Amino acid sequence: MTNSTTHPNDTVTAVSWVSYILHLVVAVAAVIPGIQASVFLLIIAFIADMVMQGDASGSYQESHYAWRLKSVVWASVLYLVTFPLFLLLYFPGWLAWCMISLWFLYRIVKGIVALTARRAV
Repeated sequence: MTNSTTHPNDTVTAVSWVSYILHLVVAVAAVIPGIQASVFLLIIAFIADMVMQGDASGSYQESHYAWRLKSVVWASVLYLVTFPLFLLLYFPGWLAWCMISLWFLYRIVKGIVALTARRAV
């Protein structure tokens, strides 16, 4: 996580905001029962983050791109690992998925707060 004073360009900042918004929509939908958001939104945000990550290098935005990418990868791994539990024992699997979803939402909100303050995560 860099504390560099280099300022990101407008495109890096705009993509970062759009990515956080897409992540937030998916995260909120994962936490609130009955609301569905397409994982396609998360894939779009993930690809945008991968493409723009190099442009953010040397600025506080660099940590945000890495933060979002790591959040998606870890959440995906955790969902996949707990998927058999969800199939075999519904309640413990559901509980695990709720915890993963809350963790993901926490990471996105923490990132948004840091981005609003224009500081690294």
